[in-house]
Amino acid sequence: MIEQLVLYEDNHLLALNKPGGLLAQGDRTGDITLVDQAQEYLRIKYGKPGNVFVGLVHRLDRPVSGVILLTKTSKALTRMNKLFSSQQVKKSYWAITAIRPPSESGTLVHWLKKDPAKNLSSVFKKEVSGARRCELDYQLISVRKKKYLVEVLLKTGRPHQIRAQLSAMGCPITGDLKYGYKGNSSEAIALHARSLFFEHPVKKEPLLIEASLPETDYWQEFH
Repeated sequence: MIEQLVLYEDNHLLALNKPGGLLAQGDRTGDITLVDQAQEYLRIKYGKPGNVFVGLVHRLDRPVSGVILLTKTSKALTRMNKLFSSQQVKKSYWAITAIRPPSESGTLVHWLKKDPAKNLSSVFKKEVSGARRCELDYQLISVRKKKYLVEVLLKTGRPHQIRAQLSAMGCPITGDLKYGYKGNSSEAIALHARSLFFEHPVKKEPLLIEASLPETDYWQEFH
C-alpha cells in the first residue's frame, strides 16, 4: 500500500519512497505508475471526486529506488520546478558497486548524449555535438564484503547520469546490466535516492526528506 511509502505530506507536497522497479510516470508499457497510485491514495484519503491533481516534480528511472517528490497543487509544482531548474535542491544518492572507486572521493565531469530509441546515455570525456555537460561529486562511505557504498551528490540532472558516469569511472552500479554490470540483476538496481534538501515552496522553511534503504538483497549489508 502506498501509505507505507509516504515520507512527508502536507497541503502542498507529497514525498514517497519509490520502490525499484516501479514506474514514476507513464510510458509505452502502460504499467501502473507511482503517480497513478498517489492519485488514488489522495482520492480515497480526502474523499475527492473526479481527477486528483498530482504534479511530478522530478523523475527516477524505473529500476532506481528512493525519495521522489510530488505536489498536490499547481502552485507548488510551479515553485518546485523553479527550485529544481535553478539547482536550489540538494540531491543525495547512494549506490553500491562491486569495484572500488579509484579514489575515496572526487568529482566527475562528462558529456552525456541520450539515445531515446535505445534508452541509453553515451559518455564522452570532451564536449561533442548533441551532448550535455554533467557533473557529480562522489565519496566512498562504507565497505562491506567487497561491496562499496558510494554517496553521490548531483550537480546536474541528466538522464541516467549517475549510472553512466559511475560506469565510465569503471564502477558500474550493482545490478545495472545496461551500464556494464557483470552478474545477476532484477527489476531494481543498487541506486537509491537517499535525500532531498530544499526550502519549502510555500512555508519558506528548510526541509530535509530522507528515504530509508530498501529491504532487498543488494542493501542488506548496509542496514
